[in-house]
Parts: sequence; structure tokens; C-alpha cells
Amino acid sequence: MRDKDTTDMPTQLKYATRLIKNKDTAYVISPDFDTSGHDFSPEEEAYIRQQLQNKSQIIWLNRYSYQLYFLVVAAKSNPNLYHEELRKAGHQLHKVIKDNKVKEIQLADSTASKASYYVAEGLYLSNYEFYKYKTDQSTASTFQDIVITDQTISEKEVSELNEVLAGVCLARDLVNEPHNFQSAEEFSQSMVTVGEQAGFSVEVLEMLQIQALKMGGLLAVNQGSEDPPTFNILEWKPENLNTDKTYVLVGKGVVYDTGGLSLKPTPNSMDWMKSDMAGAAAVIGTFYALAKNKVPLHVIGLIPATDNRPGGRAFAPSDIITMYNGKTVEVLNTDAEGRLILADALSFAKKYNPELVIDLATLTGAAARAIGKEGLVMMGTAPEDTMQAFKKAGDKVHERLVEFPLWEEYHKQIESDIADIKNLGGAEAGAITAGKFLEYFTDYNWIHLDIAGTAYLPAPDNYRGKYGSGSGVRLLYQFLKAQLG
Repeated sequence: MRDKDTTDMPTQLKYATRLIKNKDTAYVISPDFDTSGHDFSPEEEAYIRQQLQNKSQIIWLNRYSYQLYFLVVAAKSNPNLYHEELRKAGHQLHKVIKDNKVKEIQLADSTASKASYYVAEGLYLSNYEFYKYKTDQSTASTFQDIVITDQTISEKEVSELNEVLAGVCLARDLVNEPHNFQSAEEFSQSMVTVGEQAGFSVEVLEMLQIQALKMGGLLAVNQGSEDPPTFNILEWKPENLNTDKTYVLVGKGVVYDTGGLSLKPTPNSMDWMKSDMAGAAAVIGTFYALAKNKVPLHVIGLIPATDNRPGGRAFAPSDIITMYNGKTVEVLNTDAEGRLILADALSFAKKYNPELVIDLATLTGAAARAIGKEGLVMMGTAPEDTMQAFKKAGDKVHERLVEFPLWEEYHKQIESDIADIKNLGGAEAGAITAGKFLEYFTDYNWIHLDIAGTAYLPAPDNYRGKYGSGSGVRLLYQFLKAQLG
């Protein structure tokens, strides 16, 4: 995270009732934009028309003391896909204005489609950088402020979006933080700091409390580490609750994963294992957005945190462990550790009598191989209307969800001869058998998200950036906000 204030984000969304003349401005236009009736010289008008004929996506007019940019985005029959094109246009705009060292830009919309909102989203997220450990910051972006002047967008909408995007960047910071500065205890301190800044509470359970609760999954994974585990309980419960329902978010908080004694065999795979707490980071980023925007819902966050190492008394394949709910697990692979710590948290969630529990985890390479970085794998036992509402939220923010089945036949793969269940299925359907394992520890409405393909991006991917993406924050916020009706 950033050195001083975790929430001191470099980019800010601002609202204005009108455009200010002679300032850097970006206009969203359609390919059939009519250049007449605008303040263009004949040469500028001819140039814009020519660029439209050439199907240029960005048209740039240099007026020396200020710049005008025109983002050409064609409407689509599917509004969600159109909005995604606008976010991508914001990313393309960022490339140009960063090179031009623009510090502030006004956004204006000539399409009457609230286009500025989505352009601002892509522009804001494209401006994210993790420069905390660079001694030379001369190449850092100087861009800071995005001013939305679209009269179809309210000041409240702009303020709300600003906090949601700040939550995404917070999650990115947490994922990008190297493990030598983010043990489980340091991760918990970050949660406390964010909670104090945003306004939600954080209770940190330490080793003795975890032992007293008999959270066997979390304790087993932690055995090979020199750093103790933590179990973190986040709560957002404003006074003006809209409903008496409680929603629980569970995030996998493996701050570094070697695979344990089942050491990761894939070359270079440990290079990005600091990101194995991306599910927890998404929960924290969502709590930040909920609290800053004062969303009137009661939400609990549960984050078990530890690293997974092969040292000392590390748990081993063939071990039998007893979980928080008293069930026994045969360990076949210590690299299937995330499901063990999540299982304790999912069992713990029952005490809140939840309306719905959602867990997020970088759980399986199988999920990433199945659908790549283009979507999130979803499974669950929630009612069909809830599952569809969740998919709808994913489509709105372009964090699309692919539902995998939880057919009973998959349970046979995780049956154990000597314990109640084992932590690994067969060679096929790995993401699903991991989901079946988690399902075993739930008896309430539940959704599981495997974000292994989207949470950490080794190569740049549009406005999602490179490395930590903040995957899940916008999705969770969109879905939870929709529960207000």
C-alpha cells in the first residue's frame, strides 16, 4: 500500500456543472458526429471529418495552450458491451494524455448516453501505478483529476464511482505488496488501518484465539511458517440499515504460497504467489467502497490469513486434520491449501445467520485454464434468481461470470477412505471438485468465485492493468448495492 494514507489515491473524479473553456477536454462522439455548429476552424473541421472517414478512434486537436480529444465510440445493441468499449476508450485516452503530461481533463458527452461515466472508469483505472518501491519516480504519471461535466450524471454518482474505483486500486495495492512486507500480521494491520480510514470495524483474532476456536484448516496450513496466522472479522453495519439481512464475504488470504511440502512444480509459478490473497484484497476493497459510500447494508467480512511454506513442522500429504466444524480432512496435497482455510471461514460464517455468503479465492489453476483471464468461475447453492442477479451484476461491470455445475457425482472424487473428506479430487474438473470441497462446509445460500485467472495479470490488459487487477471489487459492490431494491 501507499506509504502515508492507504486511501490517498493519485486519481480523483470530480463533478462540474459546465465545461470551462480553454482547458484540456475529451469529448465522446459517435462515428457520425456532425462537426457543424461547433467552435472549430475550417481546417479543424476538415481534419475531424477526415479522421472520422479514416475510422480513427481518437482525434486530437492541438490548440497549443490546451488540447481537445475526441473519442469515437460506436453504439452497440448490447448496452453492457457499449459501456465496456467506453472504458477501453478511456484507456486509449490515458495513453495519449500521459505522454502529453496532462494533469487534469474535462469529459464531455455528445452522445446523450452517460458515456463520460464509463470513459472516466477506464481512464481512472488505467492511471493506476504501483511505484512504492521505486527510488526514481520521474516516469510516474502526472495525471490526477478527471472532471465529469455530463449533465445526465449526478454529483452523487460521480462521488460514488470515485470511492468504488479507489477500492479497486486499494485491492491492487494489497495484491502488489511483496510478501516480505506483508505477513499475515502485517496484512491484518493494513485491514485495521483501512477500516479506520473508511469507517468499518476490524477484529483481528491471533494464534491463541484461532487455536481456541479449533480452526484446524488455518492452523495446519500455517504449521510450516515462522509467522503466525490471523483470522480477521470485518463488519460494516451503519445505523440506517435498509434491511435486516446480513451478507457475508469470505476472502482467501494466503499472503504467499510455495505449495508447502507439495512444492509448486510449474516453472516461475511462485513469482506471483504474493497474489494468493487477492480474494481477501477484493473483500477489503469492497468494504472500503461500501463504507465510504455509506451503503445501508449489514455486511460481514471473514479473512483467514497465513502463508504456506515447507519449513519446520509443515503439514504433509497423508495428514488428517480436524476442521472448525469438527469434520476431518485427509490431506493429499499441501498446495490445495486455500480450500482448507476457506472451509474454516465458511463454517464460521454460519453464526451470522447469513442471507448469502460469497467467497472469493485464487483457488485453482483449473479455473484459469478453463476460461482464461476473460471471466470469473462461479459455483453455488444460492437460489436461481440470486445466481442470475449475480451474473447480471457481472455483465454490468464486465467482470463476467461462467457458472460451473456442482453435480453430486463430483463429490465422489473427494470422498476419503480414512477421513470424512479429502482435499483433492482427480485430474479432471479441478475447479469444480475444489468447489465441492467448499460446499461441504456450507448449509446456507452460498456463491463461490474462483478468480485465479483474473486477479493477477502478468501482461498488461487494457484498463485492468498489469499485475494486481482488483478483480471482484466492482462486481461485489454492484451486486450488493442492487440488493437495496
